[in-house]
Amino acid sequence: MISLIQRVQSARVDVEGRTVGAIGGGLLALVAVQPNDGEAQTKRMLERLLGYRVFADDQGKMNRSLADTGGGLLLVSQFTLAADTRSGMRPSFTSAATPEHGRRWFDRLVERARAAHPGVEIGQFGAHMEVHLVNDGPVTFWLEVP
Repeated sequence: MISLIQRVQSARVDVEGRTVGAIGGGLLALVAVQPNDGEAQTKRMLERLLGYRVFADDQGKMNRSLADTGGGLLLVSQFTLAADTRSGMRPSFTSAATPEHGRRWFDRLVERARAAHPGVEIGQFGAHMEVHLVNDGPVTFWLEVP
């Protein structure tokens, strides 16, 4: 499972002109599910999303997590993060999960997140989405759970 996380001042996802998920300050996580992902990967990815220290403490150091700040978490499925781009001029998606497998484990990640943290919003799985964000910093990290 892969997540590209961005610390944001605000973020929202629109589908066909309608906002389907929005947060104020917090994290936007673009999430890709890979073929071998399952329960262990969703559990570990959530631990990392909630515990990764990317927010400033009183001294201005990145020493606080989303769990510490209580900020929003916007989860957006994005299978293209799992693309193999090592050769050629066209990405290969053989390293991404099938849509059925991806939906199952993305939905499980959302379920776990909503049970553990307030303010969890999502995009719309499989839809063409417009993601709007104000990146704070900018602060962006790649998280991968094998």
